[in-house]
Amino acid sequence: MSGHSKWANIKHRKAAQDSKRAKVWTKILKEITVVAKIGGGDVDANPRLRTAVIAARNVNIPNDTVTRAIKKGTGELEGINYEEVVYEGYGPFGVALILEVMTDNKQRTVAEIRHDLSKHGGNLGENGSVSWNFTRKGNIIINSEDIDEDELMMAALEAGADDVIQESDHFSILTDPQSFNDVHEALKGSYKIEHADIEQIPGTTVKIDNVGDAAKYMKLYDILDDHDDIQKVWDNSDIPEEIMAQLD
Repeated sequence: MSGHSKWANIKHRKAAQDSKRAKVWTKILKEITVVAKIGGGDVDANPRLRTAVIAARNVNIPNDTVTRAIKKGTGELEGINYEEVVYEGYGPFGVALILEVMTDNKQRTVAEIRHDLSKHGGNLGENGSVSWNFTRKGNIIINSEDIDEDELMMAALEAGADDVIQESDHFSILTDPQSFNDVHEALKGSYKIEHADIEQIPGTTVKIDNVGDAAKYMKLYDILDDHDDIQKVWDNSDIPEEIMAQLD
């Protein structure tokens, strides 16, 4: 299948996240604790935990810190009781939003999200209001420099990938969520992986090609992304790379 890859957007947002390493670590460790509570602390038997541990390694979280987070989830160490919630809504210009949340106070969190959306030209929607336009897929990004496309495609497809798409300076390897970890493991030894995550990939997008409009939308995006309880923000905005570069 074909997918909408926004690596230019991801790179911009990833750079912003890297500048807030402590907050990024906190969100990943919260994810590890919650999925260990849901599915157990065995990485091999809990695919979601394995994915979260991969994310932890990608941002250099120490192994002992990851282990403590797992033990908090399994009850071996005392921890906070978080609840998983997914909210859907819209930002300005009709951009669809999916917000993956982990919170210890759902009423407080939804009130804060509703306030942020309404203040910046958006609104909270009902469950299903935008998710119909998104497909959950693993997405592994590999720089295309000096890469043999046929060899990469063969390796990826043999490992269980759904598709390999070349876009400008990178390859996007799309997988079923259940195959994501296996494909990642198969490729990481031979290729430099720039980004790997299970994402909500939109079927249709909203193009924002005006700097002023892009700045307005990204202000809301950054507020949501910076919220302590929002683990991930997925959207269907399509902002050209040259416009994103002007927002730095």
